[in-house]
This record gives sequence, structure tokens and C-alpha cells, in this order.
Amino acid sequence: MAQTSLNSTPQNPLINGEHQSPYDTEIWYSLKCAIAASSGFQGWQLERETQLQSLNLEQQVQKYLRETLENLAY
Repeated sequence: MAQTSLNSTPQNPLINGEHQSPYDTEIWYSLKCAIAASSGFQGWQLERETQLQSLNLEQQVQKYLRETLENLAY
């Protein structure tokens, strides 16, 4: 899968909301980079390559986190 830029602007309104501090945005960027570099995320990407083609990295990380948390809830 082609590497997507980590420099994209956050799409999540909770991350990029008007009440969000620059510090919070910086933390989210660091977390996003760490998650994207993890072997778990990269394996997840490979398993879903065709499903993720239309999503940017921000959206992929959010989807990965959502699915991971849903799996942990069971």
C-alpha cells in the first residue's frame, strides 16, 4: 500500500475543533504517527488494502482505533 502523508490536517472535529488547543493537536499528530508506524496498524492495513484506498491516513487511523476498541469491548 502506498504510504500516505502524515502531514494532513486533522479531519476529526474533536481533534480540529474550535476549542482544541495547539498542544492537543500536537499530541494527536504524535499519536497518529506512532500508530501508523506500528506493526499492528500496518498488518491491519494490508488485510484491508482495497477497503482503505479511498481513505486518507487520518481516516485510516480513526477506523483502526474504532475497530480495535470494538474488539476489546467483546
